[in-house]
Amino acid sequence: MSINKHKPHILVLPEDDANRQMANGFILDRNLNSRAIQVLPEARGWKNVVEKFTNDYASTMRQYPHRMIALLIDFDEDENRLSYVKHQIPNDLKDRVFVLGVLSEPEKLRTDINKNFEKIGEALGKDCSDNTNELWGHDLLKHNKTELDRMILSIKPFLFNLK
Repeated sequence: MSINKHKPHILVLPEDDANRQMANGFILDRNLNSRAIQVLPEARGWKNVVEKFTNDYASTMRQYPHRMIALLIDFDEDENRLSYVKHQIPNDLKDRVFVLGVLSEPEKLRTDINKNFEKIGEALGKDCSDNTNELWGHDLLKHNKTELDRMILSIKPFLFNLK
């Protein structure tokens, strides 16, 4: 099934295969509205995520006012990366663009918790649908809290089919 561009939806632009697998695990949550999310092909590098967003997706976000996008990047322990990426987002789109990722890289998280990338994504999705913070509270993910809180307010009403 594909998304309806005229209803609220979110695109997920992953940096690499590990992030793509986590995104694919996230969408396996049984409470998730699969018609409201689409995982895009990997960009092959965090700088390419920024470039693809600005060159390919910013204009379509203006065409489709219900469209949001999550940029999944590795932070590679670079404390300035989030602010750099956020400065590349046009002001008129800032409320609909979310930047998330592992503080170092997904492989380190996979080793720390002994789960494959898809299972990590499933656990993150479950945290979102269950209003828990089990995996999101991990040392390699807790830096996402502000961005995640902002994102949940925007996407939870249409992304999760909650009772």
